[in-house]
Amino acid sequence: MLRRLVLTAAASAAVLSAALPGASAAAVLPLPSLQDVIPVTDAPRDPQDRLTVTTAGTGNRAANGTYELRCGPAGGTHPDARSACDRLDELARQGDPFAPVPQDRMCTHQHGGPATARITGTWDGRRVDASFNQGNGCEIARWRDMEPVLPSVRS
Repeated sequence: MLRRLVLTAAASAAVLSAALPGASAAAVLPLPSLQDVIPVTDAPRDPQDRLTVTTAGTGNRAANGTYELRCGPAGGTHPDARSACDRLDELARQGDPFAPVPQDRMCTHQHGGPATARITGTWDGRRVDASFNQGNGCEIARWRDMEPVLPSVRS
């Protein structure tokens, strides 16, 4: 994938510089740096950054319980710490991964089951205390967005 991206960018620069005589490819098409193309997922984190994930009622007895999650590097007792840390990093680029559903949001009236979760601790230098459930369509979507930090509860 990265190879294809670099080759496409180089070919585009060559075509543009040929189309505009006297212009250099760098002046016409700025190429992204490798940091823009390859996300850095193990950026150094404060050693105090750790989360406690507690789940109940998921329908999967093995998934119910309390886990510790550390990221940068991934570790703790979470069953899939690496994937959970990657997901948190991905969500953080879009906003606050722990933000509750806004009060004014319209949500479908459906119940996804009795699953509940609470995530507490410190992450990315700030205190976290977030609760999750399956009480309506918005909460179900919010839970699913947090997988694999939270276990899957789909049947």
